Amino acid sequence: MCGFAGFIPDDEKRDNAKIVRAMGKRIAHRGPDDDQIYVDDDIALCFRRLSIIDLKGGVQPMWNEDNTVVVIFNGEIYNFMELRDDLIAKGHVFKTKADTEVLVHGYEEWGKDMLNKLRGMFAFVIFDKKTNKLFGARDIFGIKPFYYYRKNGEFMFGSEIKSFLEHPAFEKEVNFERIPDYMSFEYVPCDETVFKYVYKLPAAHFFEYENGTLKIQRYYKIHYSPDESKSLADWEEMIQSEFEESVHVHQIADVKVGCFLSSGVDSSYTLKEVSKVMKDVNSFSVGYEEKKYSELPFAQEFSEHIGVKNISNLVSADDYFNYAAKIQYYMDEPLPNPSEVPLFFLAKNARQYVKVVLSGEGADELFGGYPMYLQGGHFMKYCKIPLPLRKAAANFAKSHPGVKGHNFMIHGAMKPYERYMRNNYVFPYGERDNYLLDDIKSCNPADYTKIYFDETADLDEVTSLQYADINTWMQYDILQKADRMSMANSLELRVPFLDRKMLELAVTIPTKYRIDGDTTKVALRATAMKQLPEKNAERKKLGFPVPLSDWLCEDKYYNMVKEAFNTDTAGLFFKKDAINKLLDDHKNGVHKDMTKVWTVYSLILWYDEFFKNEAASVAE
Repeated sequence: MCGFAGFIPDDEKRDNAKIVRAMGKRIAHRGPDDDQIYVDDDIALCFRRLSIIDLKGGVQPMWNEDNTVVVIFNGEIYNFMELRDDLIAKGHVFKTKADTEVLVHGYEEWGKDMLNKLRGMFAFVIFDKKTNKLFGARDIFGIKPFYYYRKNGEFMFGSEIKSFLEHPAFEKEVNFERIPDYMSFEYVPCDETVFKYVYKLPAAHFFEYENGTLKIQRYYKIHYSPDESKSLADWEEMIQSEFEESVHVHQIADVKVGCFLSSGVDSSYTLKEVSKVMKDVNSFSVGYEEKKYSELPFAQEFSEHIGVKNISNLVSADDYFNYAAKIQYYMDEPLPNPSEVPLFFLAKNARQYVKVVLSGEGADELFGGYPMYLQGGHFMKYCKIPLPLRKAAANFAKSHPGVKGHNFMIHGAMKPYERYMRNNYVFPYGERDNYLLDDIKSCNPADYTKIYFDETADLDEVTSLQYADINTWMQYDILQKADRMSMANSLELRVPFLDRKMLELAVTIPTKYRIDGDTTKVALRATAMKQLPEKNAERKKLGFPVPLSDWLCEDKYYNMVKEAFNTDTAGLFFKKDAINKLLDDHKNGVHKDMTKVWTVYSLILWYDEFFKNEAASVAE
């Protein structure tokens, strides 16, 4: 796991070597073990390495035999040995044992078709000196990040946006048009970012940059094809076999590997599989002094049950609030997901013992783990009622707010993309303009996600919800915080559920084996049940609970947020009276809105870190 940065030189008077090395220094947390650059008249590349495989030989930038093709790469290719053997058989000469080198020779042999042979998590850039062309790609899930900046003929790229701050041509501006989207989703649900002219390369896409022209194209798309012929027992056997193999390849490393462990089925199942072959593995967990929010006792009990040492730490309210600003800096873009803070401290503790951890991200999206999917199942049944009757029920509910099933009846008359919860996860479309300044434009958040429901229009609503989540929530939120919080602590996080072969299996599982009644992840739970104690396999999803709502009611932390809500920064985005009332109503119990309060606060912290206190953050 590493980080990279680079750009196309556009001014012969600049010291490009100095610039690109400074860009790399900005993201040194991603790769503290080595710092290398390559610069010529056509390209400037910097690489920061966290050594995991071939500790001595895997230095980047890495070249082919005749020094005409060079690569910088962040991630892991889990089938690199298989690809390496194939390429050697075709006459390619390898100088290292690192997975990086298969990208160089794979590009020479297969060009962009190489992408469909890769199994792993990756973001990389290849520069072909013979054609003067830049080629790069991101893995099919978007596990590893890739950003680029494009304005006035300048083209720069990197693992994190903050590296661009060191380039003299980078014009740091807020993308105010995307702030309303952030207010609803808690992230920007498209290829734009909160920095103007900075873009995300989408998951499963590659780019080519040549003679000032940028071309971006998708190379992989998910296709669901449920197989109704198999029994639940068949699916259990297939999941177990595939997951065993995925966990095996995700353990490949020349350094010590550990596991993150919560109380849920996904991380428990992962740890159990790792412990079968790695007898000295450690699990890492995090909790709070406020026991009603802490999953720690359950994690510790399970770890002891399977004979694995658990190493845990507690996060206090002071820890949480004192690090909140720094965490927004590491995030690059504002992300107010409350679980990112304990995840930061979990990674910080784990890094004292290991360089690599396995985690359970992605199981919910692939196998049907969110309660929202159960609601989708209920709507599928309800929508068998003719639409005119459902609309009449919705009108009745709107005029009778206290009626039982009020929200369900209203949503039942909507189209699936309109009732998709993520659209208004924080501030509903009709409410967010009450808080934002009048000159910040607003559009309907459903416009962003409708495309994913259109692409799965021939499938059921549960599948559409999963597909939308994989393309938005998982990519822009879950994987974003997983990458940033682990790499902030120079820790490689691997996700064996998010494996190409696991996905190819998951898309064939019928809906009835994903959700059934009030049970999520039916087939995955049934599989895990044979490997775990029953109470672990059946444990309800807690979603990394945090005592933040309670802490915001304490004077000390309420006053910290209150002060921020009345700054000049707050006035750039918000109507101060409105956000202060939001905070006061939360503290006084009038209306609990922790998520909304934290979304506003996180944006203020983010702005101050990047536009006011930037030097202090880097120095820490």
